[in-house]
Amino acid sequence: MCPTPGELELFAGQEEVEIMPRFDSPVMWLIGGDLGPFKAGIPTKVPLWIALHLRAQNKCKIVPLPWLNKAYLEQLKDIEIKSALFTKMPSEHYMAVTRMIFEVCPQDIPEADDVKLLIKDIWDSRMSKLRTAVRTFIDKGASWAKVDNLTQLEMCSIRPFFTHSLEQLHRFRKTIQVARLYAAGNSSEDVRRRLRM
Repeated sequence: MCPTPGELELFAGQEEVEIMPRFDSPVMWLIGGDLGPFKAGIPTKVPLWIALHLRAQNKCKIVPLPWLNKAYLEQLKDIEIKSALFTKMPSEHYMAVTRMIFEVCPQDIPEADDVKLLIKDIWDSRMSKLRTAVRTFIDKGASWAKVDNLTQLEMCSIRPFFTHSLEQLHRFRKTIQVARLYAAGNSSEDVRRRLRM
């Protein structure tokens, strides 16, 4: 079963990001691990969910992720469009991470509007490529396919369509098989017996 977008967002919240604290605090002992110590103005790595919580309280600034910038994303978009294969993404949860950061603190991301548009363009390109791959897979009647570098969200977004299409294709093939068996002069009992094999 596919995780829901909300569950995928929980996974994305575990990604480590760097913050610039605006406060001092000793080490915090949490169930998920120790955080800190925090010193104002000294970069510290924390899970994204904590960074967003602190940022919402104006207790830190999120240091932009290395891949969350216009130049890098323009390159990635260009590679993704030109390649027949799926490009490895900088983060398994790039869409959720971007959405979460933009929801709380778009001002922390340089050229935020351009970055947001590039992320959307990359997503659209990948989804178009994925739909084409599924169509090709179904048209060829293949029984398996190797698809590298898809993120969980991308797989989950295509899964309902893909499984429904395969079920319909299976029913269609079964109907053709039955029609051919009847056309060949087989009795109803022979047809049932052959379909069970």
